[in-house]
Amino acid sequence: MNTPTYRSGKHVYLRPIAEDDVPLLTQWINDPDVTQYLKCAFPVSLQEEQQWVKRVGNPTEHDISLGICLQTNQLIGTIGLHRIDWINRYASTGTLIGTEKHRGKGYGTEAKMLLLDVAFNTLGLHKVMSHVLSFNGRSARYSEKCGYKVEGVLKKHHYHNGAFHDEVVMAVFRKDWLPLWEAYKLNRQ
Repeated sequence: MNTPTYRSGKHVYLRPIAEDDVPLLTQWINDPDVTQYLKCAFPVSLQEEQQWVKRVGNPTEHDISLGICLQTNQLIGTIGLHRIDWINRYASTGTLIGTEKHRGKGYGTEAKMLLLDVAFNTLGLHKVMSHVLSFNGRSARYSEKCGYKVEGVLKKHHYHNGAFHDEVVMAVFRKDWLPLWEAYKLNRQ
């Protein structure tokens, strides 16, 4: 597959999601180990995932979804800016790392830093938010590494495995992220 690189870091790069990705994406979105951290409850067919890929393959002014690849060209996840609000200059992010062996290695942190570069330095956004389920400590920790801070908690907001869980609203402002970006740029060389 010859898909263009959109942003590149030391270990990962971001690229458009391609039709060839559909079988792997369908596998991930139906894996309970992956979806336990997402707000997905229903199975997704190959055809539904194909439709999603066609939709995200044409970014809109309000949503950008990208594949996360290792420098070896292996797709390991997806990441996106969603619900971009141009008047108030904010957006939300969402990330999925498809397999356990690629989690906890800093790939998500690097991908998020690259995405925040797009959000803040290309699109001129002021703030980027993320909603983290309270039992997803890994997501909270990697967001904190990117400068996110807790803004609020939606109490008992998400039903999972027979119980209600809090949803933590985290956000990072451009001014707080810039020093982290400068340090990141020095370390990736």
